[in-house]
Amino acid sequence: MNMIEINNLRRVYKATIGTLRRKTKEVVAVDDISFNVSAGELFGLLGPNGAGKTTVVKMLTTLLIPTSGTARIMGADVEKEAEKIRPKIGFIFGGERGLYWRLSAQDNLRYFASLYHVDPNVSKKRIEYLLELVGLEDRSKEKVEGYSRGMKQRLHIARALIHDPEVLFLDEPTIGLDPVGARKLREVIRNLQSEQKTILLTTHYMFEADALCQRIAVIDHGNIVALDTPEALKKLVKDLSVIEVEVFGVPEELFGRLREQPFVDNVAVENREQTQVLMVQTPRGSEAVPDLIALLDGVRIGKVTSREPTLEDAYVRLVGGET
Repeated sequence: MNMIEINNLRRVYKATIGTLRRKTKEVVAVDDISFNVSAGELFGLLGPNGAGKTTVVKMLTTLLIPTSGTARIMGADVEKEAEKIRPKIGFIFGGERGLYWRLSAQDNLRYFASLYHVDPNVSKKRIEYLLELVGLEDRSKEKVEGYSRGMKQRLHIARALIHDPEVLFLDEPTIGLDPVGARKLREVIRNLQSEQKTILLTTHYMFEADALCQRIAVIDHGNIVALDTPEALKKLVKDLSVIEVEVFGVPEELFGRLREQPFVDNVAVENREQTQVLMVQTPRGSEAVPDLIALLDGVRIGKVTSREPTLEDAYVRLVGGET
């Protein structure tokens, strides 16, 4: 059974440009996409900033009206039957809004339970269960203003689950969290899988999607460019190796020169603490290192390593590297 059904979904915005001579232009945020999510599936939606991920989630949660196409949650149309859908879904967006900081976690959940008209006898047990699920039972009576960002995000999940929805939307839930907080939140998401919740997760973190999701759709410029299991997506780069080079300041024009080389499939760069790491995908493996170093003449270089490709490398091949 499909819990989420999307057919030819499109969303167009009108944007104003210019200052003296103001003009409006159409911006296509989501362009004719289709996919389904089955009951109990944890489905990942990946893409760069501005790709359309959050717009998709807002349409599915009835916060935005589609320009064209259809989307259904448990058979109900998101545009025509929004009131029917809302009690059956829960959602959180990355960030700290949506909680009352001067209330305790317990009081926050009591308040949201009352908004969803959850029976008080049911809500008491459910609040206890949810606080344990997200690992906040020992600090449930403390004011939320004293919580870390990771604790607030876990409370967001408890809030989204207070009415026991069948479909859950998590829009970049671990963004901005420290590694420990993000790990704890991922554990909560894994626990939700055991409850057979249907979950749509958007994230920037490829390792997170690889570890959690059963299937992944990659969206770029409003279009679905790939949809498959993490294992199948990784096969897209099975013919490549990745050379990582620690560099200290790379001229912008060098990236273009690297991409023009016949032995280079793609190039991306990642900031790690005090250095940049240049990631070069190549079918030649470590044999390409001498040629690569020669092209980096004049650039201060640190450690050079060669590794097997990951889901992140498949993603880079699909959407292109960012400098």
